[in-house]
Amino acid sequence: MSSVEIKGLDLQFASIKVLQNLNLTIPKGEFLVLLGSSGCGKSTLLNCIAGLLEPTAGQIFINGKNVTWSEPSERGIGMVFQSYALYPQMSVEGNLTFGLRNARMPRQEIAKRVKRAAEVLQIEPLLKRKPAALSGGQRQRVAIGRALVRDVEVFLFDEPLSNLDAKLRADLRVEIKRLHQQLENTMIYVTHDQIEAMTLADRIAIMKGGKIMQLGSPNEIYNRPLNRYVADFIGSPSMNFIEGTIKEGTFKKGDMMVPLNKYEFSTERASQSAATLGIRPEHIVTGDQAHGMPFSTSVEIELVEPTGSDTLVYAQLEGTAFRIRMDGQAKVRPREKITIGIDSARASLFDSSTELRL
Repeated sequence: MSSVEIKGLDLQFASIKVLQNLNLTIPKGEFLVLLGSSGCGKSTLLNCIAGLLEPTAGQIFINGKNVTWSEPSERGIGMVFQSYALYPQMSVEGNLTFGLRNARMPRQEIAKRVKRAAEVLQIEPLLKRKPAALSGGQRQRVAIGRALVRDVEVFLFDEPLSNLDAKLRADLRVEIKRLHQQLENTMIYVTHDQIEAMTLADRIAIMKGGKIMQLGSPNEIYNRPLNRYVADFIGSPSMNFIEGTIKEGTFKKGDMMVPLNKYEFSTERASQSAATLGIRPEHIVTGDQAHGMPFSTSVEIELVEPTGSDTLVYAQLEGTAFRIRMDGQAKVRPREKITIGIDSARASLFDSSTELRL
């Protein structure tokens, strides 16, 4: 059973098309992440689902009910915003109970829901404090708790961690994932952070220009991107791209010749035509192991970027900037030459004109 279904959704401001004929089905209990750069339409889509924006065309269904023109309070959703949006004059408990008291819910039921939310989010010691006495992470927990006490089936998150520092973001990612596993509610989460998307999502919808470029599991999107945009967006550092041609089952660029595995690529569609070979920095083999790869060569290191767990190496391959991820303990330095190898089975191939995966 689908929890949220979107059919032919359009949203237009004057002559600007923000969402274009968007279709999406989200099964009950799924954690879906809307991922994309600023201006791609991900927050706009979330606001349409929440009822904060009226679409130009199309329909939105929540648990089988058409809510396209329903008020936000009638949709059975809980929303967590990028800003904490807490009432500063109220205590944590007051913020959690405000909406329930306005709905004239019995006190006993309110107390029960607040107790449960506080236990799940580990904010019991904070209930009597005011927001000014809380850290950023604690405030965001309270904001999540305010949505949680409503006991709804669909939760909407609009970049809830973007205002936090890196460590707090990592900690709260774990809390949100644990929360989803406990509640098994449908969650739709907007972010521009691919790490959040990869770690949290059951499925990721990568958006660009008001359209969904690819919808799939994190593993599918990482390993088999449908087009160059998705391949470039997912991964840090991003995928290496080399422009060349395909001839007789081999990718060629200057002295570079990479045999293509016929079970991995539809080379017939790109026979003797321009193509782009994509290979992730972490999939490049270095040292003695490189000699056993379908293609190996020597490159000169231009820049070394140690990050602790990894070492990022920058070089040139056939006149193209090329990044290599090595072990954090790798002993390399600029102007040193290293041997690298590329395995076509771990690469992606794109048509240079359409940018679609071959």
